[in-house]
Amino acid sequence: MPQLNPAPWFAILVFSWLVILLVVVPKTTSHMFPNDPSPQSTQTPKTEPWSWPWA
Repeated sequence: MPQLNPAPWFAILVFSWLVILLVVVPKTTSHMFPNDPSPQSTQTPKTEPWSWPWA
């Protein structure tokens, strides 16, 4: 049965992983985001209770 012969499929698997690891991964890890998030202030805003008019 030809589908049980692993020789061509194993080579395709190995070459596709080599392409992914050597080409795709460095391209995606070197990507820089244009706006880096700035740190938020650590002060918590002052909140006041809201009186409901119907309560």
